[in-house]
Amino acid sequence: MTRRSALKVGLGGVAMTFAAPYIARGMSDKILVGVPSSLSTPYGVADDTDHLNGTRLAVEEINAAGGVLGREIELFVPDVDKLSPESCRQAIAACIDKKVHAISNSFVFAPIAAMDESTKYKCPYLNGNAQRLPTEAFRADPVKYSHVLQTCPAEVNYGWTYPLWLKAMEETGVWKPKNRKIHIVAEQVGYCQTILKAARESIPKFDFELAAVTDIQYPVNDWGPVIQQLKEVDAGAIMIDHWVAAEYAAFCKQFRANPVENSLVYLQYGPSQPEFLELGGKSTEGFCWATTLGVYGDERGQGFRKKYVERFPEFEGNMGLVYTGNGYDIIHYLKLAWEATGKPEDFAGNVAWIRNNPYRGVCGLIDMKNDLQEARHFPDNGFGNQSADLEKGMSQLFVQVQGGAHKIIWPNEIAESKLVAAPWWS
Repeated sequence: MTRRSALKVGLGGVAMTFAAPYIARGMSDKILVGVPSSLSTPYGVADDTDHLNGTRLAVEEINAAGGVLGREIELFVPDVDKLSPESCRQAIAACIDKKVHAISNSFVFAPIAAMDESTKYKCPYLNGNAQRLPTEAFRADPVKYSHVLQTCPAEVNYGWTYPLWLKAMEETGVWKPKNRKIHIVAEQVGYCQTILKAARESIPKFDFELAAVTDIQYPVNDWGPVIQQLKEVDAGAIMIDHWVAAEYAAFCKQFRANPVENSLVYLQYGPSQPEFLELGGKSTEGFCWATTLGVYGDERGQGFRKKYVERFPEFEGNMGLVYTGNGYDIIHYLKLAWEATGKPEDFAGNVAWIRNNPYRGVCGLIDMKNDLQEARHFPDNGFGNQSADLEKGMSQLFVQVQGGAHKIIWPNEIAESKLVAAPWWS
């Protein structure tokens, strides 16, 4: 079964009920959670498979243990096209029509359209958007968007933290920069452009130079011209600021056939999707990537990884490390809120409880009690909404493919491994 078919089976905007042997049937109405998911688009399915599976795992655990306040949790899963504002609006409208008690969503690229539709209802809307645009909207109008909670740090932290990571990798002595130049290849979607802008702001602070920017447009059918430009600039550090795992896999294959020797190559976020290793195979070895939201490699994180693979054995050896944990954490966070307020129907009360009570999940601490209503970022890159303490923020994870697996290499506080020399380094 493929990742796409695994997500499509039995969904298509229907409610999903999971076994709950310890709940007295008919005792009370179910608690319904809307989980908008990409079911039919050529992009987004991998992330939403992960998010939905993590959500399902949490729901099954909770229902099997007696549910919440004696009530089962049920999921409603409408289809969504992440790039379409109208589809994002319609997916939220479908959740409202179903009278869900909360919404859990991985991310959409039209967040304002989704948020605006949700203001008609205002149930808790927890998401992993990792975007500053929607949290700035909250800051501008916290009454209108009071119910929208971003459970991870925003994408600006990718650009702001990137040169800080380069300095840390240089200090290991494993990477010896051949020059101080950085070459960024940037896709045109707003998410990637925001990362590019943040990188421009941060790079001069860390003794590096942004030597070149190459524009790309999804879909990228041939990376050859891009790689030729990379070779001409010959920067010591290369960032591919994109988001599609399959296209990253294709890049790795073409790059390995004609590499920029001794350059440290960083691929923005997309390698977190299991399709990256599935499609890229051995050619992915040595490439680095990062995520502002991911399952830690600590005892709690490893315990979740074990449970997840036992429940979904098709992902043995290639488990998604981002939205699996986020979907799982969101449901458990909602459970705590519902139990604290005693009433899932009290939307404002549950939103207030979540905002005022940070939650330490498998992806780190979710603390949204700030003027962005966005999880605080670790490590502190100096640009605001940061934490200098691992346990008071959510850590960005920098990862390298080593031996065919993803290994967290930085920050040091939660690293599973160290940076190793890439195959194209001499």
